[in-house]
Amino acid sequence: MDKKTGTDPGIEIIGAESMGVRSLCCVVNTPSRRIVIDPGVALGYVRSGLLPHPFQVAIGRRVRRKILQALKGATDVVLSHYHGDHVPLAEANPYQLSIRDLPDTFRHLSCWCKSGDDLSTNMRKRFDALADLMGSKMQIAEGRSEGDIAFSPSVPHGAAGGNMGTVMMTRIEVAHRVFVHASDIQLLDPPTVDRVIDWRPDVLLAAGPPLYLSRLSDVQRHTAWENALRLAQVIDVLILDHHLMRSENGAVWLDALGAATGKKIYCAADYMGLPRQLLEAQRADLYQKMPVSPGWHDIYAQTMPR
Repeated sequence: MDKKTGTDPGIEIIGAESMGVRSLCCVVNTPSRRIVIDPGVALGYVRSGLLPHPFQVAIGRRVRRKILQALKGATDVVLSHYHGDHVPLAEANPYQLSIRDLPDTFRHLSCWCKSGDDLSTNMRKRFDALADLMGSKMQIAEGRSEGDIAFSPSVPHGAAGGNMGTVMMTRIEVAHRVFVHASDIQLLDPPTVDRVIDWRPDVLLAAGPPLYLSRLSDVQRHTAWENALRLAQVIDVLILDHHLMRSENGAVWLDALGAATGKKIYCAADYMGLPRQLLEAQRADLYQKMPVSPGWHDIYAQTMPR
């Protein structure tokens, strides 16, 4: 553990909103495993009425290559749910990771996945496409454990009772420390936060609240703040990103949380020792500073390099 940065050498975050893309992909190394969690990437197809800026596209391509490289050396892959920024897709748009680009070794990995129960029609198609690819290597993992890795039952994607479905969280023991990946929980469901705390993580990577959405109520914003305070009190290294860092307000919220708790609270870029790049939040500014030629996105979609 690097005491200056909080970084654990066994944990590498590959993609997240503070690193310029929609993702929460990471790699965790244990003595017997190299685990890739949520190997997906997206850019937010339209934001402020604009398609991704070419600078965003370049960063997205770089993250996509890093995910593919990580998968080549992996033993296990975890799929927390089936949104397009978390899994490879059979019908990927030009800014996502396509199944056809996966290394040949992917189908031989131990694949720990959220079940196909209670999925929308679109999510079910994604589940089925991955199941066809992985065959018997695709194992429903909710509530299971094997050695140094364990999985939660399904928990809400955001607030309980919402229309976004459910996700699966992952707990991994890494060199006498515990890492938890809490994808898309958004800190909006107190029982889910209770479950995270019960797992006693030393390092937590979780999706923070989607402050950029006007539909997020004042009550939900308060709930997320209170849950973040609870986590900060008991977890050494707290990393909050994803939905939270899709707006500049998210960065302000994160730093305010650090001030309120008197400890460093990380986004993914902070944890990895990188400058923050909130490119989705800055999309309109990117278009102003670096104008985009008409038709650029059509040309890219037709000729994009892999």
